[in-house]
Amino acid sequence: MRVVNRFQKIVGFDRSMALASSALTALIPLMILIGALLSSFSDYDAADRIVQRYGLTGQGAEAVRSLLEPAESASASVGVFGSLFLIISTLSFARASQRLFEQTWELPPLSVRNTRNGLWWILGLGGYAVVTGWLHAVLGGTKLGLVPAAVEIPVSVAFLVWTGWALSAKRIPWRELLPFGVTAGALTALYSVGASVYLPRLFNSYAGRYGSVGAVFAMISALFAAMFVVVASAALGREMRDELDRIRKGGRPSDDAVRREWDSVVEQARLRWRTTREQVSSRRRSKEAKDSKEAKDPKDPKDPKDPKDPKDSKE
Repeated sequence: MRVVNRFQKIVGFDRSMALASSALTALIPLMILIGALLSSFSDYDAADRIVQRYGLTGQGAEAVRSLLEPAESASASVGVFGSLFLIISTLSFARASQRLFEQTWELPPLSVRNTRNGLWWILGLGGYAVVTGWLHAVLGGTKLGLVPAAVEIPVSVAFLVWTGWALSAKRIPWRELLPFGVTAGALTALYSVGASVYLPRLFNSYAGRYGSVGAVFAMISALFAAMFVVVASAALGREMRDELDRIRKGGRPSDDAVRREWDSVVEQARLRWRTTREQVSSRRRSKEAKDSKEAKDPKDPKDPKDPKDPKDSKE
């Protein structure tokens, strides 16, 4: 119940969508730039790596390639405005992640004052992506990618704990972040296994409907699911840490405290249900009123009772 309340306090669904949107605007130009840079020295192709990682075929694979592959005449250089946009978008993603930890652990916001740690975190994120990509490239021959998903759990735990420690400007001790890191690492591995099954269908479906833009819709859907896992793990990890502290101190919630917590959850659920019912009833009444008005005032020009009918006026 405390996890549900914590998730509602940080507005978990909105936070997940904000993180997914920031990640999308930061990752797509970054992947295109990295692919353009590395293609000058090796046969690295970001689009092919994504296609191979998730086993994309058909229209889904074509949409990803058309989205991420640079033009043949494009160079690896980036203009001033392009570099500025890339820095702003990546720092925006870092600050969105920073706000998640500040709100979950109820810390005063630092905003741009934590920019240096945000830059370090972006470098760490790139290293984490390289390591996990290498693990899937080396160990990805198994069905559903179970072996690389299991192997990357400790890597994910270490990175996520370091993420909370760095983006909070070291205000959250790493020991308090361990429950979050372990939970998020395990759930991220499960999500990776599920994504290997579902994402090919998702990319093919969106690409068939919308073409290359469908790859963007599929990416933001996948990113939303991944960010939801991280946000939910943050709420769960915070409450797990508080509960472990209570157990260590010998504390135990009274029956009255448990009842109040339960009543709070039930009341919030009832409030949401009443609000939803009122909205549905209001829309239904407005629709019925509109239908009743149209029934009383028909606009058929062939109606003999309609004074505007030319035949009726001749008669």
